[in-house]
Amino acid sequence: MNQVVLTACIAEASALRYTPAGLPALNFTLEHESQVEEAGQQRQVKVVVKAVAFGSMAETLVRQPIGGNWKFTGFLATPRNGKHPVLHIQSFVQD
Repeated sequence: MNQVVLTACIAEASALRYTPAGLPALNFTLEHESQVEEAGQQRQVKVVVKAVAFGSMAETLVRQPIGGNWKFTGFLATPRNGKHPVLHIQSFVQD
């Protein structure tokens, strides 16, 4: 199963673009910071994740403020010309 749930803030967003098929698309960057327990110890975790949204999800996300905290749900995929996975957003709600 490939499902990711991440609470993060929108750190950066590109301009809304359109795929060759005319589908709205938005590339953006998410930042997450939290404490988790690992091997019985508390650990401070920070991560920056590249993300993308398509269709009505992209049109909604482009209107959200930079820095707002959200709970994102989606899946990871590596772009054809990329080396690092990108989080494809399927839904989000305010955290």
